[in-house]
Amino acid sequence: MQKSVRYNEGHALYLAFLARKEGTKRGFLSKKAAEASRWHEKWFALYQNVLFYFEGEQSGRPAGMYLLEGCSCERAPAPPRAGAGPGGARDALDKQYYFTVLFGHEGQKPLELRCEEEQDGKEWMEAIHQASYADILIEREVLMQKYIHLIQIVETEKIAANQLRHQLEDQDTEIERLKSEIIALNKTKERMRPYQSNPEDEDPDIKKIKKVQSFMRGWLCRRKWKTIVQDYICSPHAESMRKRNQIVFTMVEAESEYVHQLYILVNGFLRPLRMAASSKKPPISHDDVSSIFLNSETIMFLHEIFHQGLKARIANWPTLILADLFDILLPMLNIYQEFVRNHQYSLQVLANCKQNRDFDKLLKQYEANPACEGRMLETFLTYPMFQIPRYIITLHELLAHTPHEHVERKSLEFAKSKLEELSRIMHDEVSDTENIRKNLAIERMIVEGCDILLDTSQTFIRQGSLIQVPSVEKGKLSKVRLGSLSLKKEGERQCFLFTKHFLICTRSSGGKLHLLKTGGVLSLIECTLIEEPDAGDDDSKGSGHVFGHLDFKIVVEPPDAAAFTVVLLAPSRQEKAAWTSDISQCVDNIRCNGLMTIVFEENSKVTVPHMIKSDARLHKDDTDICFSKTLNSCKVPQIRYASVERLLERLTDLRFLSIDFLNTFLHTYRIFTTAAVVLAKLSDIYKRPFTSIPVRSLELFFATSQNNRGEHLVDGKTPRLCRKFSSPPPLAVSRTSSPVRARKLSLTSPLNSRIGALDLSTSPASSSPTTTHSPAASPPPHTAAVLESTAVDRAGVESSPAADATELSPCRSPSTPRHLRYRQPGGQAADSSHCSVSPASAFAIATAAAGHGSPPGFNNTERICDKEFIIRRTATNRVLNVLRHWVSKHAQDFELNNELKMNVLNLLEEVLRDPDLLPQERKATANILRALSQDDQDDIHLKLEDIIQLTDCAKAECFETLSAMELAEQITLLDHIVFRSIPYEEFLGQGWMKLDKNERTPYIMKTSQHFNDMSNLVASQIMNYTDVSSRAIAIEKWVAVADICRCLHNYNGVLEITSALNRSAIYRLKKTWAKVSKQTKALMDKLQKTVSSEGRFKNLRETLKNCNPPTVPYLGMYLTDLAFIEEGTPNFTEEGLVNFSKMRMISHIVREIRQFQQTSYRIDHQPKVTQYLLDKALIIDEDTLYELSLKIEPRLPA
Repeated sequence: MQKSVRYNEGHALYLAFLARKEGTKRGFLSKKAAEASRWHEKWFALYQNVLFYFEGEQSGRPAGMYLLEGCSCERAPAPPRAGAGPGGARDALDKQYYFTVLFGHEGQKPLELRCEEEQDGKEWMEAIHQASYADILIEREVLMQKYIHLIQIVETEKIAANQLRHQLEDQDTEIERLKSEIIALNKTKERMRPYQSNPEDEDPDIKKIKKVQSFMRGWLCRRKWKTIVQDYICSPHAESMRKRNQIVFTMVEAESEYVHQLYILVNGFLRPLRMAASSKKPPISHDDVSSIFLNSETIMFLHEIFHQGLKARIANWPTLILADLFDILLPMLNIYQEFVRNHQYSLQVLANCKQNRDFDKLLKQYEANPACEGRMLETFLTYPMFQIPRYIITLHELLAHTPHEHVERKSLEFAKSKLEELSRIMHDEVSDTENIRKNLAIERMIVEGCDILLDTSQTFIRQGSLIQVPSVEKGKLSKVRLGSLSLKKEGERQCFLFTKHFLICTRSSGGKLHLLKTGGVLSLIECTLIEEPDAGDDDSKGSGHVFGHLDFKIVVEPPDAAAFTVVLLAPSRQEKAAWTSDISQCVDNIRCNGLMTIVFEENSKVTVPHMIKSDARLHKDDTDICFSKTLNSCKVPQIRYASVERLLERLTDLRFLSIDFLNTFLHTYRIFTTAAVVLAKLSDIYKRPFTSIPVRSLELFFATSQNNRGEHLVDGKTPRLCRKFSSPPPLAVSRTSSPVRARKLSLTSPLNSRIGALDLSTSPASSSPTTTHSPAASPPPHTAAVLESTAVDRAGVESSPAADATELSPCRSPSTPRHLRYRQPGGQAADSSHCSVSPASAFAIATAAAGHGSPPGFNNTERICDKEFIIRRTATNRVLNVLRHWVSKHAQDFELNNELKMNVLNLLEEVLRDPDLLPQERKATANILRALSQDDQDDIHLKLEDIIQLTDCAKAECFETLSAMELAEQITLLDHIVFRSIPYEEFLGQGWMKLDKNERTPYIMKTSQHFNDMSNLVASQIMNYTDVSSRAIAIEKWVAVADICRCLHNYNGVLEITSALNRSAIYRLKKTWAKVSKQTKALMDKLQKTVSSEGRFKNLRETLKNCNPPTVPYLGMYLTDLAFIEEGTPNFTEEGLVNFSKMRMISHIVREIRQFQQTSYRIDHQPKVTQYLLDKALIIDEDTLYELSLKIEPRLPA
């Protein structure tokens, strides 16, 4: 008979008491009976890994218990029920939650339970899972496997050690045996020595045999060693060590250059300025010197020590141990923290000090030192910011070529991780100060200086070459032709656009810039952009046909001078669209911000700056956003990290829109979101504009005092004109003899503090519509802003349809309507009634002047208030501006995504159906629709595929019959075509360094292949000649081609040719180079210095700053910069926020590339020349080139 299992019942009852009192989970559950499908409700209590159940909640003794260790719990379906019972009871059973406890071994039935609530059931399942100790058992199993694995390793090591011990013993025995044999042989040799004959008496044949044997032994030994050495040289380990050593040598050179740069900074600027600060009339104070240079002197001392250590390691080559040097360097790199945190403040102090003429003159004297090589102080102050990321890239490359078992691998990995932490901070600071350094660089290029660029809130937008069309009296354009050489030469201007100003400069032959004496600095507050000439404007009549619709106007109305117009001509329609889009956006920012300021201040007594300051979401760090100390063009802190939602919120915030934020967002949004998400947000803002302003700001906005509303009526003014409205009032447009609109609103700058309430003047109803005043006369200074209107009856409106057509014809910027006009002093003011209205109401009345006829009268029940009207119009303007920017500058997004294109078209068509849409908005919407719908018919640019097809049927030319000018021009044309074809999406994500680079970045790879093909062609052409003189002539001709490429600003072509001439197959031809003239060698040295990679291509970067487009830069320079940024910082933080500082840096580089892509060369395609340049049959591979080189000039014997 089997005995029952005994257990300690008293202890079990005690545990049941603890379970009732302190159990992990307690409550009623239904338990399925074992003998039948019946369910009994019990009260369960879980304590540790024991589950007790009681008959009721008050029961003191448990009815049973279950040990849960090793069990599993899972959800069970509701059991099927046959037939009986009302439908309500069956539904109640179906809603119950069933689960089963499985004990994992045979002989134990599962425990089936159920409860009323699903949430309660999930909590019971989770508690039972925790009590089963399943996770602990899994961890125990993993640890046991690791333990067994370690035991096996130990046993293996013991066996190996035992085998080695036996081998050593055998070797010792063998050594002893060999020693005894040697001793025996020596004794035999001693005994045989008396019988040996004199070597001189030896037979000559024997001597010859011994000599041959000795030679053969030596030859076999050398052959064996040569095989061993060759095998090692070809081994992966040797290749890795060679690359590792090369990285170290490059690092030493870079460190030497960096120490030299710090030496110039300290000895060429810091110490002389300290002495100047101690003079009797100091141009700068000691505090400012300390603020500008920070601890740069300490950094120089640190890197001098590090450089000495590196040189000592090189002396011990080939054994290169670097980890201990980085171990010493890492603790001291904390001194960079001070330099990094205060770098932005340093540049701001420097900008302020430059406003002192004496200091600026002294600084230019220091920068003229030949040691500076034309670099400015800002450049030297920025060098330390790039040094830490350079170390990271070097360590990354070192680790890639360091075996995992290498003695210093762990130390190098530790150093890399520490440097990356410091680099994240430094990258953010470099991004924040990029704008300040750019402004200071442009200011230094202008000979006369430009004080507005010393304003740190001034943000750079774009630069490029435009042609300024001369004008004659009365503002009429000269009838000049677009292709006129004199117009191109005399009218070419270097233009710079900033968020607040537009600079127009001329460039001298030395590369320096000179501001125009008249109209050199245009304040955008005073400007109105006219993108297309009006059909009714006499000044612009016919200019569209003359200039091919490449011209646009900027009307400048300074408050203290006569108005004037600047007419500029873009090289292409694409570049014109880019310029007008950016200028329009800057003007929109100023005027929209001013309009919102008026609305908020007029209606809620809360100023916009105060409202922004009171909104903590715009400047206070949170879990989903982190701000920088730098302010953007809207005086709002720049975003450092943010979630996608917060970035979209900033994009559609109606209170402001920074154009630098917009450019950065549109360039990089595909890294962290999709185009569909961005478009959905824009659509939502258009449909529900009030969601784009925070709730607190809306409360302030609508907190309008009722007393203020009553004041308008108490003043005795016309009640009709004081009524609030949200759409244009019933005012019509009359036919006038002038193209200017009959109704004119004169507003000074929205940011001008002198703006007050506007006066509404209504002419008598009997006034003739033809008696309106001509706006030709310029307004006097400080004239009060007034609104003029002419009341015209409905019959007059219907009889003048041509007037409506005239008003709709101008194609202007959507947010810069021609309503900025002044009423002439002394005009009709007969019996007009005046009323003081809000600027918001005046804006609505003024914009209504260009409407289609007379809209229906006001109805207060339908029209809410002018505040809502302004916000809805501002939201529509914001959506149109973003879409216009997107469509005009990023057309590739819509060419590659037809679904996105259709969604944008649907949104724009929905906007057009809005009955309250203003004419300016309607025209802007139509322009965007037209740009999006039409195929790129005006794209007359050649493509490489078209050139290849054209060259197939052309007759081939040989190198001797082609001139250097023809070769240089066609090389430049091909290089720019290939460079221009790269879409900017390929610059994101380092796709050119991935395994699938040909699929991810096909155009970048095509550019790289074209560079290699051209370089191979140059080398192959030189090696095709058998005689020395012909090769020397070929080298001189190619150097001349490279120099012409430099004059054409094709620096990619310069590098193609110089890299070919520096190939080992050509560089080693000493006899050939001896025939090359000294002038050619000097010219080649000059070209190599220009495109040298030394100092991150510092010479090439400086050259690109001082040259006018069109230009073909070296693409590898920008790819290195992008890789530099990608390696240094991640796209997202650990919290999942977008690293927007990194996006800003990437955007700066991509924008610079795109500026070079937009301006095309005016070079005629010559198929005969391009056929020669693209003929791959002429190209010889690298190995064959070197064999030819050895055949032409064999190696000299050692």
